Amino acid sequence: MSEEMHRDRLFHRHKEEEEEEHEVEIIYEKKEKHHKHMQQLGTLGAIAAGAYAVHEKHQAKKDPENAHGHRIKEEVAAVAAVGAAGYAFHEHHEKKDAKKHAEEY
Repeated sequence: MSEEMHRDRLFHRHKEEEEEEHEVEIIYEKKEKHHKHMQQLGTLGAIAAGAYAVHEKHQAKKDPENAHGHRIKEEVAAVAAVGAAGYAFHEHHEKKDAKKHAEEY
C-alpha cells in the first residue's frame, strides 16, 4: 500500500511540475506580447515627434518673426523623437528576452 501511495505522489508531483512549466510559459508569452505592444507605441511616438520636428522646422523658415520659438520647439521634438526611439529599442530587447525565456520552458 505504501508503495502505491509513493508512486501516486511521484506521478502527481510530475503533473504539477508540467502545469507550473505551462503557467510560466504563458507568463512569458504575455510578457512578450506586452513588450511588443510597448515597442510599437515607442515607434509611433518616435514617428510622431519626428514629424512634429519637421513641421516646426518648416514653420521656422515660413515665419521669420517667430523663428526662434519654432527652432526651440523643433529641438524639443527632436529630443523626444530620439528618446522614443531609444525606448522602442529597449522594448525590442525586452521582447527578445521574454521570447528566449518562453522557448526555454
